[in-house]
Amino acid sequence: MTKFINKPGKYRFILNKKGQELKVVGRFHLTGNQVGRWDIEIIHAAPATISKTDVKGVVDGSGRAFVNGIIKVLPAAAGTEAFLEERILLVSENAKAEATPNLEIETDEVHCSHAATIGKIDAEAIFYLQSRGIKLDQAKAMIAEGFLSV
Repeated sequence: MTKFINKPGKYRFILNKKGQELKVVGRFHLTGNQVGRWDIEIIHAAPATISKTDVKGVVDGSGRAFVNGIIKVLPAAAGTEAFLEERILLVSENAKAEATPNLEIETDEVHCSHAATIGKIDAEAIFYLQSRGIKLDQAKAMIAEGFLSV
């Protein structure tokens, strides 16, 4: 099962059937003074469950993004496989973001990991596009669109 997230809010998913699989895909683009907070909780309550959470966002202007993800593996969920990824691209100097991935593992024999990055647009990528006649704002928009689509 795949769930899509594109609006700020609190999201909670429970995997309570043996072998259940879940993919969570989150995408957002904040501009101006927009502020967004995403709280994502994935609970593995049954054995051999699998989850992959992939959240990507772009923050422009004076926007602020807060992404808090947590994977909880309960004692009955041996054999769980879970990955939580939070990646945010800052397009302007005033944009800010926080990405906080967490794991709570209460059993053995699991494969769980997480990753988080917050970064700015690569100056060389901007230079390359501008050297091809693309204006700065359009170059930033192209890079942001590509970041969200991958």
